[in-house]
Amino acid sequence: MSPSAPLTPPSGGLGVMPGEQPYAAPALDADAAMWAIVLAGGIGSRFWPLSGPKRPKQLLRLLGDQPLIEDCIGRLDPVIPAERVLVVTSADIAPAIRSALVGVPERNVLVEPRPLGTAAAMALGAAEVQRRAGPDTLICGLPADIAASFSEAFRHTVRLAGGLAARDDVLVTIGCVPVRAETSFGYAVPAAALSVDQPLESGGPAWVSRFVEKPAADLAAQLISQRALWHTGISVWRARVMLDALGARTPEVAGALPLLAKGDLEGYFGAVAPISIERGLFERTDNMLVLPGDFGWDDVGTWASLRRARDLDDNGNGARGDVHFVDASGNIVHAEGDDVVLYGVDNLLVVSLNGITFVTTVERATDLRPLLDRLPGDVRTRD
Repeated sequence: MSPSAPLTPPSGGLGVMPGEQPYAAPALDADAAMWAIVLAGGIGSRFWPLSGPKRPKQLLRLLGDQPLIEDCIGRLDPVIPAERVLVVTSADIAPAIRSALVGVPERNVLVEPRPLGTAAAMALGAAEVQRRAGPDTLICGLPADIAASFSEAFRHTVRLAGGLAARDDVLVTIGCVPVRAETSFGYAVPAAALSVDQPLESGGPAWVSRFVEKPAADLAAQLISQRALWHTGISVWRARVMLDALGARTPEVAGALPLLAKGDLEGYFGAVAPISIERGLFERTDNMLVLPGDFGWDDVGTWASLRRARDLDDNGNGARGDVHFVDASGNIVHAEGDDVVLYGVDNLLVVSLNGITFVTTVERATDLRPLLDRLPGDVRTRD
């Protein structure tokens, strides 16, 4: 797709008026060969005791009958079919990930020797897409563990983002309107809309004046007052655009990119320094658009997030398994095996597995690191 006019970031910050260039926001052609990089590294200790090396978070059936990673890959189709999906994972969980994938060729599973951060993972995937399909190939990068309630709207937004990324050398991130001052998400602060005829409030893309990853609560509230959007973890760009941006803005990865280009994976893995794509690139770039999406997004990051992502009963309880609630509200229960009964309690998390039962409050479930640090090893690492 050739651009009708080049996209030029504004030189100022908030309030800068967009240029008077002609603009249209076409969706990506239905037959365009977009690829996906699905990030699936790490065990997911925040879902202990359900997650572990043999059953990493990406394989958990937290939202429905399919593992999270299968939900993710299925949601992309037919915009991006499984044969054009690359899955980047780490060696400790790669066998489990491979065994669960349906339709994704084995050669599409890219294995890091250890988790190296999402910037290095995105570079690895982008280089592989560039090698197979060419430097101008469009790529959608996203984590395996997100929820999207409306799949058709999700695919439509990805195609719109693809249309923008195909038009010029820009990074396009997909955002959504925040509903609270969340400290575990990234925030994209908009500057000028790409078109006066399609402002951000009407679903139009805008240049990003500032990107902030995981701000403190007071800063998050301030960013929301500046009309910032939550970063959904989903971004679209061309392979060479991502690699060029990492080379220019991300020294933790830049020095290793020549090794990656030569196919020296061992050298590449040894040379990169771990950093996330958000901190390593998005916070540093001045060439990013944000496209608002409305498809029921959430990050399935902790047990507490399931109260937002799962279907709840009239009292706000969410359950998987044989669970009975009596005079109880706001609870989350995951039960495998025997029945679980909650009576007269509120805002609890209960995980009942064969051989272990875990109980805490929904609030304390947002961070389990202090708990895991103090548990005996044979309890902490049970799988």
